[in-house]
Amino acid sequence: MTLPENLRSGPVYLDYNATTPVDPQVAAAMWPYLTAHFANPSSDHAYAREPHQALNSARVQLADLIGTEPGEIIFTASGSEANLLAIRGAVLTSGHTRPHVITQATEHPAVLETCRAMERHHSARITVLPVDRHGLVDPAALASALSPDTVLVSIMAANNETGALQPISELAALAHSAGALFHTDAAQAAGKIPLDVGALGVDLLTLVGHKMYAPKGIGALYVREGVALEPVVYGGGQERGLRAGTENVALAVALGTAARLAAAELAGGKAARLAGLRDVLHVRLETALPGRVHLNGPPEARLPNTLNISIDGATGHDLLEAATGIAASTGSACHSGDHTPSPVLTAMGLAPDRSLSAVRISLGRWTTEADIATAAEVLHRAVTD
Repeated sequence: MTLPENLRSGPVYLDYNATTPVDPQVAAAMWPYLTAHFANPSSDHAYAREPHQALNSARVQLADLIGTEPGEIIFTASGSEANLLAIRGAVLTSGHTRPHVITQATEHPAVLETCRAMERHHSARITVLPVDRHGLVDPAALASALSPDTVLVSIMAANNETGALQPISELAALAHSAGALFHTDAAQAAGKIPLDVGALGVDLLTLVGHKMYAPKGIGALYVREGVALEPVVYGGGQERGLRAGTENVALAVALGTAARLAAAELAGGKAARLAGLRDVLHVRLETALPGRVHLNGPPEARLPNTLNISIDGATGHDLLEAATGIAASTGSACHSGDHTPSPVLTAMGLAPDRSLSAVRISLGRWTTEADIATAAEVLHRAVTD
């Protein structure tokens, strides 16, 4: 695929978990809906036909990526808004005086802060499950936490810092056995690993455009048919009445196109290619720095593109400041500039020194073998110089 112009002359980009460049094919697909096809897709005249059809097609493309029906896709303005719709929506329609919501310690702030808001404003009772040293939830811990007033369990599919893959199907089955809904934030997982909502058994699933080579400002929530939610935006009844406001057709087309490209890549073995490159980088660093490189997160159950490591003798911030030939992250992009230990790594039980030395390297569509060689050399030089 064509390398975006802005990646050709800068440092090697290895921060795909923070955000992805907009794929040129995605930009080309959305452009007509910023110009010629400007009409409101809900209007009843000739100008609206093309936008209306494009919105429907985008919904089909996104549904195909996760194995569902187009009518179960709700477009939102972001992944955070999709999470809000899922969590707040479930709490407010539960009918419980004090609805119980269960999540876990390494969730994205979009979930954790929404849960805390439900506690403050809607008398919800929140349980935050611990994780093990790999960042994984023990299904037995969830089973013990479930109660008759549990209305929702929200556990992310893949962690944004370590790539840890939670046992979603097992957790969802436990939630359903207690009569609770199950939501998963799949922002990091979608397009990187196969997702099928039927096989996972989830009721609600969050998707995000800017993690899938679409622009920022577009996301979606899968809402299983029959699940009742309080709307996140009130008004004209768009998006099954759950998210009012005239749809942004251009961004919906972008997300749909991104989903189509992602599905094709998954079918073509993209995950295996990225996992191979990730592991080559890991081995090169371990060979160059024997005994000093430590993997953070599970060795197997993680995203194929994600490598989170701590290197003895250097903080992540200082290391990346010296490694000017690459663009990577010390942890979640939401904590950029804050040099306290990562909450994710802290929840996993890592010592502060190890957490502060962590670097997250995340590969993507345009990562090459040459990029991996450069990254290994640059990081080695930054540690030893």
